[in-house]
Amino acid sequence: MSEVKIIPTTGRNNCGGRCRIFAHVQDGRIIKLTTECGGGDEKHPPLTACVRGMNYDTTFLNDRRLLYPMKRTGERGSGSFERVTWDEALDIIASEWKRIRGTYGPLSTYSNYATGISAMMSGTGLISRLADLDGGLLRRYNSYSTACLTYAAELMYGTSQSGSTMDTVLDSRLIILWGHNPQETQFDHSMHQLRMAKEKGIPIVCIDPRRSDTCRVLQAEWIGLRPATDAALAAGMAYVIMTEKLYDEEFVTRCCMGFTPESLPEGIPADQCYFAYLSGEQDGVPKTPRWAEEITGVPAETIVSLARRYARKPAALICGYGAQRHANGEQGARAQIMLACLTGNVGIRGGWAAGSGYYHAHNQPQMPEVHLRSRVSIPCFLWTDAIVRGRTMTAEKDGVRGAQRLNTDIKMLFNLAGNCLINQHSDINRTAEILKDTSKCEFIVVSDLFMTSSAMYADILLPGISFLEGENITMPWERGSFLGYNNQVVEPLGECRFEYDWICDLARRLGLYEEFAAGHATVRDWLRDCYEKVRPLEPELPDFDTFRREGGHEYRDTPSVIGFEAQRRDFEHHRFPTRSGKVEIFSPEIWERHNPEKPPLPAYVPAFEGHEDPLRQRYPLQLIGWHTRRRCHSIGDNNPKLERVDPQRVWMHPEDAGARGIGEGDMVEVFNDRGRTRLPAHLSENLVRGVAAMAQGAWYRPDEDGTDTNGSINVLTTLRPTPLAYGNPQHSNLVEIVKL
Repeated sequence: MSEVKIIPTTGRNNCGGRCRIFAHVQDGRIIKLTTECGGGDEKHPPLTACVRGMNYDTTFLNDRRLLYPMKRTGERGSGSFERVTWDEALDIIASEWKRIRGTYGPLSTYSNYATGISAMMSGTGLISRLADLDGGLLRRYNSYSTACLTYAAELMYGTSQSGSTMDTVLDSRLIILWGHNPQETQFDHSMHQLRMAKEKGIPIVCIDPRRSDTCRVLQAEWIGLRPATDAALAAGMAYVIMTEKLYDEEFVTRCCMGFTPESLPEGIPADQCYFAYLSGEQDGVPKTPRWAEEITGVPAETIVSLARRYARKPAALICGYGAQRHANGEQGARAQIMLACLTGNVGIRGGWAAGSGYYHAHNQPQMPEVHLRSRVSIPCFLWTDAIVRGRTMTAEKDGVRGAQRLNTDIKMLFNLAGNCLINQHSDINRTAEILKDTSKCEFIVVSDLFMTSSAMYADILLPGISFLEGENITMPWERGSFLGYNNQVVEPLGECRFEYDWICDLARRLGLYEEFAAGHATVRDWLRDCYEKVRPLEPELPDFDTFRREGGHEYRDTPSVIGFEAQRRDFEHHRFPTRSGKVEIFSPEIWERHNPEKPPLPAYVPAFEGHEDPLRQRYPLQLIGWHTRRRCHSIGDNNPKLERVDPQRVWMHPEDAGARGIGEGDMVEVFNDRGRTRLPAHLSENLVRGVAAMAQGAWYRPDEDGTDTNGSINVLTTLRPTPLAYGNPQHSNLVEIVKL
């Protein structure tokens, strides 16, 4: 036997950790994985892998891998394929590429949202690069994760760059984690600073319908509210802050538009200001804590206490992504920003501006853009609409950008390293129905590691590689300060190939190879070139070979960032990048639409399939999802070892379960008009009454009758987008649950 080599690498899928992993390799096989442990300070948390990362070898390198190219032989979704050669597969793709784009134009091509490779070089970006060289494609914007948060921040602040570095929370007097669960998502290892804050004695509050692992580990105060009522809770808090004059009058007056009548744009009625909304002047209903209690289920006394504590700045209201993935997600996200502004917790150390929380810390290597032939794009959540009714989709009604309307439906779709074709998209049954019709989307190419439910809908199915079988450069989500390098650990299995390699071959067939490769024969050539272009901007970075050998670089020079510090310090010379130059609590943009369902203020709007929807008479339980510690989205669901970490179950409050004769561990069926799924029940008081919860990401496994047997939540979710951002509403679902 040869000696054991220890090879450093980094996870590249869409996980908040992107952890340091050391593969111990002997005779071409991984014998174990280890990780970085201990150390760290307030700016540099250790990049320690969780249970997901420590099982990457068994997750990715197993006998269920796709090993050869295949083409479909039966109905889409049937799983009927036959093996073909790479040349045969690429000849078919090139032929269909030319036919479809020649018939319908470049906007008939779409590269689907996919995050199985969230690194500098990804299949989604590479196929888009090739299409741009050949006339363009239909682009996408938003993400499944943060559409409403990003929309709210850009609407109110003029930018999504509203974040601060996590070290600043150590100067907070109170930390509110609103729908935020970094213990399970590994959100840039921010639990490190939250633990430091806890040890320092800083109170932490978790607002969430489910008492999460984050709340439990931090021993935080849990405020459980009904799903999609976040804007009502914020309004109840704001009422206390307003009436008790706890708000920051100087910041509100100088920097904000819309709290008071005097700050409204000229010609806007006085009762359209936020204070008039709170007092009831606008609609006759004061937004008192008692009013908020009726909607949210949170006791009025708790709302009053939280409001008073939050107004004693500095206090950090950190928005998670879960609270805005609702039918009225924009309103909750806007209301969180409103609270930060009302209390003056914007632009100060220990405060937090809410919103999307993005910030620019370091320059990152990236593939260079080619000249874009088309900038027409759709919200990423609406790709199924663009298959069915693309030619009727417009800027006004569907959020189309770059054109007033689309000129074609999607006819050719690439789904590369992602499970959003079926599993992670909403309303699986309707989505499958759309994809089965080959007269709609005429050609689908999928590249993946396993026969996922998405892979089963391919016309050409290509075997990809895991991060252990290739090279790449990874970056943190937002709040980390490092670059990671994916070193190849083992040889690719079977005939598996990284997307760049086969897209180069496709480019040759299309006569575009020289432009596509731009002188880069290999992936490493691109990685070296793009990395070296960043080094002059980041002088701390080592040369490429050192960076690759060490498996990445963690920045030592990591300055603190405080969102909107310049605006707070010198507003006259550093205005907010909005039309008014102020934070727009009142939105002229929305006011001009004259749509009563889309208010210009961050007011509470009852959600479709929410607590107040009449559909509750038929489906009385609100079903939400969450990100479990055993999976990164759907990655890892096929690993039996991780099943033991967190078995797939539907959480129910004991009183809701008792009323249905359901006991712990009983098999149940969760259903609504869109679909059905079966799984065990778990009874817990760490859940608000009237709410059920199911971890998202379980692989869709239908029986002969089409009922899912694996707890895949998206058989129950809706394709109806949120009203302003056209975002993902996957936590707003009314269901019923029965014992089997």
